[in-house]
Amino acid sequence: MLYFIPTPIGNLEDISQRSLRLLASIPTLFCEDTRVTKQLLNLLSQRYDLKISSKRFISLHSHNEERILGDLDKEIFEQDCAYVSDAGMPGISDPGSALVRYAWENNIPYEVIPGANAALLAYVSSGFENSKFIFWGFLPPKEKALNQALRTILAYPQPTIIYEAPHRIMQSVEMLAKLEPNRQIFLIKEATKKHETHFRGTALHVKEQLATANLKGEWVIVVDQSTKESCGEALNIDDILPLDIAPKIKAKLLAKLTGIGTKEWYMRLQEQN
Repeated sequence: MLYFIPTPIGNLEDISQRSLRLLASIPTLFCEDTRVTKQLLNLLSQRYDLKISSKRFISLHSHNEERILGDLDKEIFEQDCAYVSDAGMPGISDPGSALVRYAWENNIPYEVIPGANAALLAYVSSGFENSKFIFWGFLPPKEKALNQALRTILAYPQPTIIYEAPHRIMQSVEMLAKLEPNRQIFLIKEATKKHETHFRGTALHVKEQLATANLKGEWVIVVDQSTKESCGEALNIDDILPLDIAPKIKAKLLAKLTGIGTKEWYMRLQEQN
């Protein structure tokens, strides 16, 4: 059996007894970062007095998964194996999805173990009332693409969950405050850790709070839904491509929608004709 095991996002006590048992006994671990996994096992063995069996550690992350899976001997799955990301649920803004597809394609039985997830924790903590929500993941780093992404998010009729890095959190909140200063947002920093911190209010108010806050740590942003009655579904590429308009105008519209340059879109449209 191939197991996908979530790991604590901060507090070691959040790991389940089932995950502890599997991590202690399974002989082969695929890891997002072998060093992080070895350190985690060491901490868990000390905290819970675990007897850790000898392990084979295989590095498997977004930069090498194609090569590793292409060369992998399927006999390895004749014994139990597991995939472990650095923190949280594999496959949620973390590697793991490629290994799931590999298991499907090769008839390898697998099971995902429930556990810690920062996105759901942040959404429940926000208190926003909607049974539907959108998970966005990480925002694009470049300013133009960031602006377009946030405009799209602000138009959604459901709340949106965003992951953000400490060195980009201020830029993202400042842009939210510029685009729609009165939109309600919720931020959580260092979820489940000793210095977990919450911020809630309008985008403008939260921006002012962050000006004097310690920004170190991992962040999750929850943007409340649009309340504009005229708000419809956001345009997407498939809405624009069929339009009977000049290619240059179409390329400009696609560039504004995606953040990809107008020239690049114009070349793609020419190739399709």
